[in-house]
Amino acid sequence: MIILGIESSCDETAAALVEDGRRVLSSVVASQVEEHKLYGGVVPEIASRRHSEAISGVTGEALAQAGLSLGQVDAIAVTYAPGLIGALLVGVNFAKGLALAGDLPLVPVHHLRGHIAANYLSHPGLEPPFLCLVVSGGHSHIVQVEDYTQLQVLARTRDDAAGEAFDKAARAMGIPYPGGVELDKIAETGDPLAYQLPRPKVEGSPLDFSFSGLKTAALNLLHNAAQRGEAVCVPDLCASYRRAVVGCLMASFRQAARETGAKRLAAAGGVSANRLLRRELEAFSQEAGLPLFLPELSLCGDNAAMIAAQGYYELLAGHQAGMELNAYAQRDIQ
Repeated sequence: MIILGIESSCDETAAALVEDGRRVLSSVVASQVEEHKLYGGVVPEIASRRHSEAISGVTGEALAQAGLSLGQVDAIAVTYAPGLIGALLVGVNFAKGLALAGDLPLVPVHHLRGHIAANYLSHPGLEPPFLCLVVSGGHSHIVQVEDYTQLQVLARTRDDAAGEAFDKAARAMGIPYPGGVELDKIAETGDPLAYQLPRPKVEGSPLDFSFSGLKTAALNLLHNAAQRGEAVCVPDLCASYRRAVVGCLMASFRQAARETGAKRLAAAGGVSANRLLRRELEAFSQEAGLPLFLPELSLCGDNAAMIAAQGYYELLAGHQAGMELNAYAQRDIQ
């Protein structure tokens, strides 16, 4: 079964063809990063306009690369939530048009479910159940994947997401957008013990995350140093900050793995490309004697292949939508 996936939740316009939820036939991503760099972050209105301009061409290219026509596709899967509402609407309405024109099933896919499904593409033998750390620019969750379409959220952030915390701290350090990616590179050259930063916990919810206090601590460190005329070693601060964020993520993930008796571990989302996080996850995997599944770096960020992969399992579960399908800026993964 061949699924055409459409993704437009933020600043990447993407289309992909995936067979049986596991084999990528084509994947095309049009990134807007260079344009948004001018503004230090994603501008929602610009993102929506660029999606409108790119989505038809990107989809056509994906079909051409796969050597397929729309008539050879079995269903259309599209990200309908969560994300920038204007951006999502472009993808949802385009997918509705394709489904209507081709008389094809329309399958709504939650963006985070898509990120988790990226692991099915990188690891064709992976099957639920497994415990997954889902970390991106807008989300930080620990999810018990009980089946392909049955997921239970065990923990979530109460404020900033890990990726957001990286991006905002990077901006304060003068690191250009996309800050989190650059901060990770710079941190490789710094001393992670140079600066002492807090590792906040949520009282009464030991698995949940909170990154706003950590972000504020880094901002205060920078402001106080500037007021005193002192220099801050940016590589050292990057390394120390990265260590604190990853430490928070790993502390909760380790505890969740112990409490659930997890047999398999996984990670997903843009922040799963973070070098230190991948090393810490691999170390924990070896220490616990549990297999670890990480998506290929090319599948960590937003892409349509992961949406098509999850769309396959949503379709098998009977999850379809009609022309009334809408987009939602926020929507729970469950």
